[in-house]
Amino acid sequence: MLLAGTVVCEVLGTVSLSASDGFTRPAATLGVLTGYAVAVLLFSRALEHGLPLGIAYGTVTGCGLVSATVLSAAVLGDPVTPVQAGGLALILGGALLLQRRVPA
Repeated sequence: MLLAGTVVCEVLGTVSLSASDGFTRPAATLGVLTGYAVAVLLFSRALEHGLPLGIAYGTVTGCGLVSATVLSAAVLGDPVTPVQAGGLALILGGALLLQRRVPA
């Protein structure tokens, strides 16, 4: 749950970047700063619960990339080609495989 919250906050902060124009739009800038700050806080909490850094970072990075791309396509109209969609599917699959628990 902490990693899912991290991804959501990171993606909201990233999408807010497209609306922020430096410091001329304070609400958007506040969204960027808040999104990233909460994402870092949640990520640190996930690590405190014993999640290995490589797995946590890989999961957040992969899921964040896929989520930001899908959201930017849906909300901002950014184009996604079939090849790019295939790459996103591979990234998401890799992030999900990182979460698999394998007996030692």
